[in-house]
Amino acid sequence: MSRRTTKALQAALSALHYSGADRLAAPLTRGDGVIFMLHQVMPGARRGFDPNGILKVTPEFLDGVIRQVRDSGFEIIALDDVKARLHRGNSRRKPFAVFTLDDGYKDNRDFAYPVFKRRNAPFTIYVPTAYADGHGELWWLAFEEALRRLPHVDVDCDGVVRSYSLATDAEKGRAFHELYWWLRKIPEERARAVVRDLASKAGFEVSALCRDLIMTWDEIRALAQDPLVTIAAHTTNHFALAKLRPEDARREIAESVARVAQELGKPVRHFSYPYGDEGSAGEREFEIARDLGIETAVTTRKGLIRAAHADAMTALPRLSLNGDYQDARYVKVLLSGLPFALRDGVKALVRQVKGGARNDPARGVNYPASASTR
Repeated sequence: MSRRTTKALQAALSALHYSGADRLAAPLTRGDGVIFMLHQVMPGARRGFDPNGILKVTPEFLDGVIRQVRDSGFEIIALDDVKARLHRGNSRRKPFAVFTLDDGYKDNRDFAYPVFKRRNAPFTIYVPTAYADGHGELWWLAFEEALRRLPHVDVDCDGVVRSYSLATDAEKGRAFHELYWWLRKIPEERARAVVRDLASKAGFEVSALCRDLIMTWDEIRALAQDPLVTIAAHTTNHFALAKLRPEDARREIAESVARVAQELGKPVRHFSYPYGDEGSAGEREFEIARDLGIETAVTTRKGLIRAAHADAMTALPRLSLNGDYQDARYVKVLLSGLPFALRDGVKALVRQVKGGARNDPARGVNYPASASTR
């Protein structure tokens, strides 16, 4: 997402906050709950070239969100309780909030866990098993690091060589934005080969980042001893499942669930789709998860949880706690549900103008396309 788009969205959220529209609409638009999505939680300010900074929030911001969520009337619950909560109905209950973190970063233990523990708030970490094994590829971080180190790059993009000077942060940012989206579109193995080649030229090994940043199985097991912590599956290799053959997509899900269960010595009931947007996980993947008996599976499609999601438990939306939106005003407006109601209204109007409605794969529940996710 460009800086211009980010600033426009920030301005729109601020306008809804200062107008009071979110407060007035909340009783009608808030929904039954919310599942928050995080990745890294760490102190410190963002750097000049920090394209993955959207995946990082500070411990202070996380602490503030937990307080704000409770002050707004939400009850923080474990992911294990979502299914029963939705099937029982929510008419006389507080709306609920669930906190989830993707990938299993060490900072989840070092900086997020103390916040959750102090606030007595349950949370879930989704682990790609190759990452915990120490040989996974955090390719988006490796790509950033390669661009940070190299003076220039030449990349063959489908037969067209793109050349980028990397002398300034602005030049690095342009290269990352343009090449990232190309990498997301091409086959997974090819994309990772491109990043491995850039990392080699920059003088480091891609998997070294995984060993430096991701918890080991011993560390995960130690953290999971706390009943506040749920460990769930996030595939084996963090592939975009929709790009894979059906049998490979099924294996990525099934083997990761089985491996996490084996490592922890207890069943695994929950799953997160890597990237999680419409181009990475759709009805085929939702059906595979249902067929495997997974209780909940989360996407990165933006929205709140509503009663209708009781019939789409393997296609749940989440609300990103994004590094570009670390402001209580934005969280307040998003929790009201008004931005999503406005978005869905516009989408419905466009469908009517075009003369037909798109059938959503998740049994009739409307979901938006997501912005950049990793």
